[in-house]
Amino acid sequence: MKPIYLDNAATTPIDKEVIKRVTEVMSDVYGNPSSVHQFGRKAKTVVEEARKSIAKHFNVTTSEIVFTAGGSEADNLILRNAIVNLGVRRIISSKIEHHAVLHTILALEKEFDITVNYVNLANKGEVDYKHLEELLEQGSEKTLVSLMYINNELGNLLDLKKVCTLCTTYNALFHSDTVQAIGHYVIDLQKTPIDFMVASGHKFHGPKGVGFAIVKKGFGIQPQLIGGEQERGARAGTENVPNIAGMHKALEIAMQNLEVDQKYISGLKKYFSSQLLENITDISFNGCSEDLVQSTYTILNVRFAKDYPMLLFQLDLKGIAASGGSACQSGSNKGSHVLNEILSKNEANHTSVRFSFSKYTTKKELDRTVEVLKGLV
Repeated sequence: MKPIYLDNAATTPIDKEVIKRVTEVMSDVYGNPSSVHQFGRKAKTVVEEARKSIAKHFNVTTSEIVFTAGGSEADNLILRNAIVNLGVRRIISSKIEHHAVLHTILALEKEFDITVNYVNLANKGEVDYKHLEELLEQGSEKTLVSLMYINNELGNLLDLKKVCTLCTTYNALFHSDTVQAIGHYVIDLQKTPIDFMVASGHKFHGPKGVGFAIVKKGFGIQPQLIGGEQERGARAGTENVPNIAGMHKALEIAMQNLEVDQKYISGLKKYFSSQLLENITDISFNGCSEDLVQSTYTILNVRFAKDYPMLLFQLDLKGIAASGGSACQSGSNKGSHVLNEILSKNEANHTSVRFSFSKYTTKKELDRTVEVLKGLV
């Protein structure tokens, strides 16, 4: 029986058109983009066409796009620059951010003795916007707010416009880890003025090992990687031309088919949650993940009635791939820092599974998953 892949929040299958584009560039565009001869110019054109197209999707200029090796590097680049280069002395974040943000903030706190405040969360992990405003009212030091648009475990959506308004009112900078949103939602940075955001190609059917940071015009970026003037001096190292081209293609496809894909995947999530409730006793949904208004249409985080320590392994044996938390924590016995933060101790001790969907997921696969779960729990 064909395996069932329900871990798209960890990474997505690469679109065949993307594979074709990457292969073409690997075969035909092998010059170094920094070289001045025709081979280099051809590679440079591929990179700059991708930058121009990506910038257009977010209504920014090409100078605001910095290509990176993925979302984690982009988060690190932005957060470190905020402290080292932009004079930020305080960061406001939450305790359920991705570790690319949380661990970087902790490292910066130790290294530079900055102030770090964590905004309160409601019982489903929603940001307490009133508390965020109270924190912004306090203190006079230059402040950066770092809150993710879509939580990678719960699927909770942040009210971007509300946070942008608060940050503008209190003269704070705003960084958002938007990795789970790029390719799935429209973000116009002229209408929603986020100062810094990030993307990773493999979250929207592109290749791994490539992403980008968007840095608002006027904020100079100093490189973390030293040794070259690539990316307008923001990142040393020869650009990954085939993967940049692949990410460009993947985003182009995603945005062209956005409404169709949103409707299809939303229907799958709604159907799957209803089938789980109908067929399995005493299940709950973590965070706002069952709500199609307050959470992304790609993630459903399910909590079962008790602890099933081998459930993910048993699902895998049945050919079904899902996740117990973020894929970045695979092999960890500490559990999910997100669920540990928002659930009671008893609830956190129950088995939770994150199922995440894509345009390739089918209703038949979801029916099969429900049948397998009925047999296991």
